[in-house]
Amino acid sequence: MDDATLASYRESIDNIDAALVFMLAERFKITKAVGRYKAEAGLPPADPAREAAQIERLRSLARSANLDPDFSEKFLRFIIEEVIRHHQTARDGE
Repeated sequence: MDDATLASYRESIDNIDAALVFMLAERFKITKAVGRYKAEAGLPPADPAREAAQIERLRSLARSANLDPDFSEKFLRFIIEEVIRHHQTARDGE
C-alpha cells in the first residue's frame, strides 16, 4: 500500500469522524431541550423503558449493518449516561 492510498483512507476516516462529532452535537442539542422539558414538566431524568427499547433497536440496526451489537450497545449506553446527567442538571436548575 502506498502513502497516497493510506492518506486517502485516513481522509475518509477524518471526514466520518467530523460527521460523527456534528451528529452528536445535534443529538445533544435536542436531548438538552428534552431535559429542560422534563424538568419543567416534573418528569424524571431517566426513562428505563425508553432506554431499553432504544438499546434493542440499536442492537438490531447494528446486526443489519454488520456491526457488533455489543459495541453499539456500549456506545449508546455511554451516550444515555451523558444525556441523563444533562437531564439531572436541568432538573437541579444548574
